[in-house]
Amino acid sequence: MGEEKVRISGELSRPADAPVLPTVNPMAEKSEPPKAALPPAVYVIVWITLSSSVILFNKWILSTLGFHYPVLLTSWHLGFATFMTQLLARTTTLLDGRKTVKMTGRVYLRAIVPIGLFFSLSLICGNLTYLYLSVSFIQMLKATTPVAVLLASWALGESKPNLKVLFNVSAIVVGVVLASFGEIDFVLIGFIYQVGGIAFEAVRLVLVGKLLSSAEYKMDPLVSLYYFAPICAIMNFIVALFWEIPLVTMPQIYAVGLWTFLANAMVAFLLNVSVVFLIGKTSSLVLTLCGVLKDILLVAASMMIWGTVVSGLQFFGYSIALAGLVYYKLGAEQLKGYFAEGGRQWADFGSRRPVLRKLIILGSVVMTIFVLLGGLAPTYAADYVPKNYLDAAKNAVGST
Repeated sequence: MGEEKVRISGELSRPADAPVLPTVNPMAEKSEPPKAALPPAVYVIVWITLSSSVILFNKWILSTLGFHYPVLLTSWHLGFATFMTQLLARTTTLLDGRKTVKMTGRVYLRAIVPIGLFFSLSLICGNLTYLYLSVSFIQMLKATTPVAVLLASWALGESKPNLKVLFNVSAIVVGVVLASFGEIDFVLIGFIYQVGGIAFEAVRLVLVGKLLSSAEYKMDPLVSLYYFAPICAIMNFIVALFWEIPLVTMPQIYAVGLWTFLANAMVAFLLNVSVVFLIGKTSSLVLTLCGVLKDILLVAASMMIWGTVVSGLQFFGYSIALAGLVYYKLGAEQLKGYFAEGGRQWADFGSRRPVLRKLIILGSVVMTIFVLLGGLAPTYAADYVPKNYLDAAKNAVGST
């Protein structure tokens, strides 16, 4: 018979010098902790800063510095954007989204070129407006862009006319009309250019929406710029070649400064980059309110930098337009939810700090009264200039 196998179990004593097997492989790579992401407020602040800077920068070059060649300036922006997008496509991953876009020559001619045409017309008209109108009034007129997009979508058959939606945007139109009547330095040709720019931009947005409705052509703003910038730069340059280049001189370019032009183009390009990082970081409410805040800041900046006079009627009309804009973009139901949540937060704040809440309410009431009295009260001494009276008094004292 074979030997019977005996199974021995139990703990055995281990020699002190015996090697110990590691429980974790020491050669395995340790997973790095996730890097701390920037808070959404940073992306919002950067976007507002760059968006406002582009508008103020263009106004400063075209109006203050006297470089009255908006088409040439737009061509430079688009040429610079073409160079930068090509560079980023070859050196970074920011434009890898273009690899999923099934772009062919047929699609480029039938979709990209028409969009580029309206994009070029929108930019040309928009920059021409800076020669005639103030930044504050331009921003007030731009509040009608959602209305123009709605009408363009109906005209091009992309959506069916809806009287309820038309009624929802009527507040924007009424507000902008009031702001236009209140404009002190109204220039008709500048107004026409701005209306044309808004109309071309509306058609462009509708065409872009139609293109992006297909999953094959989904692209972020930077990838869109990669495709649109070259054709737009060519179109703008052709217009500038016959319209502005024969008039511009090198002393005019040097008066602005080559570094100034480079900084201007860089800010315009970085704005498109910031939009890419902003998307997905914030909600629709934050984006809408940030757009409203940017417009208000631009109006204030125009008043401080160029001394633009904004009448009380303009303030009133623009307030109506902005309120209508927020209502149209967010909708009644969504606004009700936000107001309800805001009411709960305000009540909770009042229960925790009742004194501070009362001070905030009192300060808001006093501020509102001062604003209303300052904007609606009549001006009794329109021609009163204190310096004239002081000079007269000094002369009278000197003569005696």
